[in-house]
Amino acid sequence: MKKLVCVEPGRFEYTQVDIPQPSAGESLLKVKKIGICGTDIHAFAGNQPFFSYPRVLGHEVAAEYIQGDAPGYNPGDKVTVIPYFTKGKDIASRMGKPNCASDMQVLGVHIDGAMAEYVVVPSDALRKLEGLDFDDLVLVEPLAIGAHGLHRAQLVPAENVLVVGAGPIGLGIIALASKAGGRVIALDMDVKRLAMATALGANTVINAADSDVQEQIAAHTGGDMASLIFDASGSRAAINNAFSFMAHGARYVLVGLQKQEIVFSHPEFHKREGTLMSSRNALSTDFQYVMQRLSTGEISASAFITRRVAFDQAAALFSDPSKPLLGGIKTVIEFDNP
Repeated sequence: MKKLVCVEPGRFEYTQVDIPQPSAGESLLKVKKIGICGTDIHAFAGNQPFFSYPRVLGHEVAAEYIQGDAPGYNPGDKVTVIPYFTKGKDIASRMGKPNCASDMQVLGVHIDGAMAEYVVVPSDALRKLEGLDFDDLVLVEPLAIGAHGLHRAQLVPAENVLVVGAGPIGLGIIALASKAGGRVIALDMDVKRLAMATALGANTVINAADSDVQEQIAAHTGGDMASLIFDASGSRAAINNAFSFMAHGARYVLVGLQKQEIVFSHPEFHKREGTLMSSRNALSTDFQYVMQRLSTGEISASAFITRRVAFDQAAALFSDPSKPLLGGIKTVIEFDNP
């Protein structure tokens, strides 16, 4: 089989290896589609922390079940993968939070991922739902990231929700928050992504380059400001700025990640009795929630997949500056393996 290896920052190589064989507790999958995300792009650029090379990237998986010991799974089943692997014994796992386990190994980050024609994964990481196709399944993991943030925040219908950053994760949050009844404001500097945010359900869009962002948010919330804020930008400046957009009693959820300290006024935050929380990865229940939304048509895969590339052309796409991988919403690698 062929796999794509990030040998070092800025360099991919295709290599031929034997098809891996599953051991006890594992299953073999034939990969059909892989979504490209910011983690993959940062790893290729050499900007991903705690990352070692060489590494096979890829953790947004749509695949066909081949063989293994997953109960209830049969050859030919269309599946996706919860790509956060843990032994389930640390304190976070015991608290029902394996998404932030101390021993977590993420597919395509800490261990080799699914940019390959076949991949072996833990059998208990598989998920399927009758009626979903490979386009649906490749979107489940990134949409589950947003769903987990929403469930952490406990969105209240009709409340003012501000989503900072209209990239793939932010747009997923916008779509899910809108479906959950939030009055959604999208904040970004990219006019094309703001247009996408509107198409996905945002009630209001604001260009972050405007000089009066705070005043616009106040106007759109009747002076209340946002009672729920999500950062999906991963920008330190955007994260710090958004503290000033919080309503009294607001919750602020950090979904995006950056490397430095965040800075805010303690008195301003304190008098609002603000809640600040992080949201990492997703739980099995978040995957199930997203799969149901896709199954019912509440969320459409076609709205998110804006570029497709054959597996044989994927390495060249990463190196082509004329085709930014985070342009559009989601770029998907497709495998032509019968």
